[in-house]
Amino acid sequence: MIDIHCHILPDVDDGSSSFTESLQMARLAEKEGIRTIIATPHHQNGRYTNKKDVILQKTAELNDFLQSENVQVEILPGQETRIYGEFIEDYEAGEIVTLGNQSTYIFIELPSNHVPRYTDQLCYDIQVQGLTPVIVHPERNAELIEQPHKLYKLVKNGVATQITAASFTGYFGKKIQKFAFDLIEANLTHFMASDAHNTTKRSFKMEEAFDLLEKKYGTDTLYYFMDNAELILEGKDIDRDVPREIKRKKFLGIF
Repeated sequence: MIDIHCHILPDVDDGSSSFTESLQMARLAEKEGIRTIIATPHHQNGRYTNKKDVILQKTAELNDFLQSENVQVEILPGQETRIYGEFIEDYEAGEIVTLGNQSTYIFIELPSNHVPRYTDQLCYDIQVQGLTPVIVHPERNAELIEQPHKLYKLVKNGVATQITAASFTGYFGKKIQKFAFDLIEANLTHFMASDAHNTTKRSFKMEEAFDLLEKKYGTDTLYYFMDNAELILEGKDIDRDVPREIKRKKFLGIF
């Protein structure tokens, strides 16, 4: 199993605080059947800045440490970058890293409560660079929950999305879980990942999520998500089904 979104790099953001905690996370991942993790520290989110060179160095150091501890989990570099105006310039300057540092897929994070006006244009500009933007945890964005047509438009125009395992299993509440279900059923999401930050409250939950995924939607859907994670690392185009709009009921007030 491959986890494409994880905060396992030590002492770079609100994820692992030390090599010891990273080791604990890696051992838990190994127990869940995860063999490859893309480390995706926060970047430009107002609290943390983690440029490509730092991420590559930290990833190499963590791999060496895990090998010395006989943990059979490989860490690959990635980044969870909050969208901002200079995204393209900083990518061209070598500060932004794609998933695995070899693929053409790149994480972008939206603010939790809204979708900035320039999101469509930035996603287009990213695609002009030959990259595919992957919006992380759209199911937790308040504006997208209320106005899912905005996500439909982005996906229809080539953007991919990644939902969080813990959202799917209900950890973030019923409303977010229901929207995660909606996204799967409308073909508006392409990856499921842990977004794990530790081994306690923000753990992997990948095994639990994939068990539920197979039970609720069947084996084909399970392998759709598992295969897409592998396709990223193989440098191939991911599988996509035709997206559909999620309809929201409109309530007419009587005055």
